[in-house]
Amino acid sequence: MDERIRPSAGPGADPVALPLSGVRVIEFCHMIMGPTCGMVLADLGADVIKVEPPRGDATRRLIHQGAGFFAACNRNKRSIVLDLGHPAAVGTARRLLDGADVLIENLRPGAMQEKGLGYADLRDDHPGLIYCALKGFLSGPYSHRKALDEVVQMMGGLAYMTGPEGRPLRAGASVTDILGGVYGVVGVLAALRERERTGRGQEVTAALFETSVHMVAQHMMQYAVTGVPAGPMPEHPRAWAVYDIFQSADGESVFIGIVSDTQWRAFCEAMGLDEWLSDPDLGSNTQRYTARDRLLPELRAIFGAMPAAQLMDTCDRVGLPFAPITKPHDLFDDPHLNASGGLANITLPDGSETRVPLLPLEMEGRRLAVRRHLPRIGEQSREVLLEAGFALQEINDLIAAGAVADAEERDPIEQPDG
Repeated sequence: MDERIRPSAGPGADPVALPLSGVRVIEFCHMIMGPTCGMVLADLGADVIKVEPPRGDATRRLIHQGAGFFAACNRNKRSIVLDLGHPAAVGTARRLLDGADVLIENLRPGAMQEKGLGYADLRDDHPGLIYCALKGFLSGPYSHRKALDEVVQMMGGLAYMTGPEGRPLRAGASVTDILGGVYGVVGVLAALRERERTGRGQEVTAALFETSVHMVAQHMMQYAVTGVPAGPMPEHPRAWAVYDIFQSADGESVFIGIVSDTQWRAFCEAMGLDEWLSDPDLGSNTQRYTARDRLLPELRAIFGAMPAAQLMDTCDRVGLPFAPITKPHDLFDDPHLNASGGLANITLPDGSETRVPLLPLEMEGRRLAVRRHLPRIGEQSREVLLEAGFALQEINDLIAAGAVADAEERDPIEQPDG
């Protein structure tokens, strides 16, 4: 590991030195957007208590491309099971909020209100509570609708920009869910700062649709500035003359960008292309763009005669932006991620071990680590309720009534406590 990068803590370590140490978050979330918001707060040191239904977060049971959702978004949390269809469970949830700073939820519109857990239901008894609702849409004509990442990518312009003309295509990751959750974190942090001044909490809402729209703002502004609508990325002009994927001699694909006149000169000098340096029609990016029809075939021939390793080494030496075309599973072996501490060991709920990407942050040279492994369903139910002031007999009664469940009664698999 690079000596400059130090993990902030290992599993089970005290997060006292982390920025959000002492902040307690109650998370009523499933899928990706809400759990991402909770995970970022947890990685930053908050005590995040994940409230799950009796069968757990539905992402625990997803298959195919959903199989990694839970493992990607739920480290550093504690799990408690509450059956919110049971009146005693709703009362239990309200008692948990007595010691909480933040509530985050991403249930369907109106679901928390139906259970008496909406912001209007809680703010009088919990005036300092920051209530973060993560929804499909902000206030307006669409706010009653349910939404998914794919839905808002389609209606928010992102899918149109990603696919070829006439073939809208969602991005290859849940980018709107993830970024929407991060915007929720931004709102929570701002509300915590404001509470320091006012002593009062507030309701914060982040939404998928508006997140998608924010991501295509550059294309909206392109139209506002030029009067020309933006076209899908695969088929319409980019800003730079050389910004393409090239094939190497050994059949590998390498993306290469030459995005400034300085880079163009350095490239030509390194490759011995003096005739291009002296060509008056290639002096600027705009001129090179106009000359792409003759320039690109020659570049493809030059790059196509070089093995991928040599091609990337040349780009690195010259200072050109470049990238191999990497598949997600290849990243487990990425030398930079492994040397810099970007992948951390984690235990899955079934007891198996793997590695997971950490937040893309360094704070004073430290990466924000995995302190708690992924919890089993209800693994900390008893622990959390005892901390909240429930008597042991109360907890046993709640479990007997079916309002609460814990991992001991659900699943005999042993797993370390974070």
